[in-house]
Amino acid sequence: MPSMGSCLLTVTPGPNSLAGDAEGRRASRDDERRTVRSDETSSTDHASSESPVDRSAVPSVCVVGPLPPPSGGMANQCEQLVRLLCEEGCAVQLVRTNPPYRPAWIGQLPVVRAGFRLVPYLRALWRASGQAGVMHLFANSGWSWHLFASPAILVAQIRKTPVIVNYRGGQADSFLARAPRHVRSLLGAAALRVTPSPFLERVFARHGLPAEVIPNIIDLTRFAPSPERSFGDAPHLVITRNLESIYDVPTAIRAFKRIRVVFPRARLTIAGSGPELARLQALVRALDLQDSVHFAGRIANEAIPALYASADCMLNPSTVDNMPISILEAFASGVPVVSTSAGGIPDIVTHGVSGLLVPVGDEEAMAREALRVLRDRHLAEGLRNVGLQQAARYAWPTVREQWLGAYRRAAAIGS
Repeated sequence: MPSMGSCLLTVTPGPNSLAGDAEGRRASRDDERRTVRSDETSSTDHASSESPVDRSAVPSVCVVGPLPPPSGGMANQCEQLVRLLCEEGCAVQLVRTNPPYRPAWIGQLPVVRAGFRLVPYLRALWRASGQAGVMHLFANSGWSWHLFASPAILVAQIRKTPVIVNYRGGQADSFLARAPRHVRSLLGAAALRVTPSPFLERVFARHGLPAEVIPNIIDLTRFAPSPERSFGDAPHLVITRNLESIYDVPTAIRAFKRIRVVFPRARLTIAGSGPELARLQALVRALDLQDSVHFAGRIANEAIPALYASADCMLNPSTVDNMPISILEAFASGVPVVSTSAGGIPDIVTHGVSGLLVPVGDEEAMAREALRVLRDRHLAEGLRNVGLQQAARYAWPTVREQWLGAYRRAAAIGS
């Protein structure tokens, strides 16, 4: 895991990752409330003397979730949270839900690969939850819930470890409406249910499940606004979403075609990977945009700030959404945002104030609003300034206190 050094014990499902004496694991549980686990040793303390965190009051945390690759909102947030907690000197263990397949060819077998992951995953959950004071579970809808979230909650119940279900994904409403009764039962058994947006909080409330909001995290040490520049007739627009149907990149490409009528040297960078790539490339060829649209593929997290620094406008054409981290990154980078009003986006983007909103699937409206930003420097500057103010609300010093408070409350509920 990049940038985490030796301050994190990663409990990744695998043939050699769970060795250890059971008695020693039980004895170490209290010790982990006060120490940072190390890949090399069991009690190395890396806390800074300047750290504002009283680690003795923070329970050890077992984080269950995915890591990049692929780079998606939940994977990026999981990686970032673990790294930042670790830098604060908190005791953290990670059970990764998407480790690389070994051997790699297993990943090509849809049913078999699930079985190859399940048993090591359960063993890793058993070990880590037995050592932790609280489990932080990154959860999503659909098969992800059944394959990863349900087993984690059940194992934590057996181990008597309180669980915080950190639920994400804009399709929660339809999932909960169709889900078997046991799904709501497991959610109801969690010590806390946390969503990153008021949108999902309202969805949970409709299904009789109280939740609280702790927003996504923006690490402002990584993102910063670039100086204003004149782009002439060659503005640079970016899309930073995976190439999946729910993100409706075709609408943004068609909008870009309209933008090129006014700005003939405009460029569009599409940063992401996914199953829609071939279809999108065919659309670009059909619209004769090959020379102006660049498919950048999957961009490493450390390279994303440079992409935003080169952008004059960010397009977000998604049809289903919750609290897209890509919009928050654009805010923190001083890049004006034109987005659909899908899902929870209006909770973080106020039309005409922090960004511009358009209906889902409306290429004409997306082009029109993007052209407003590109033509009106006063509007762009206003959006940029408010976006930067918004980003500060999601900075780690603020969100940190919310998560540490949630860990303490969850541990108290389980004690």
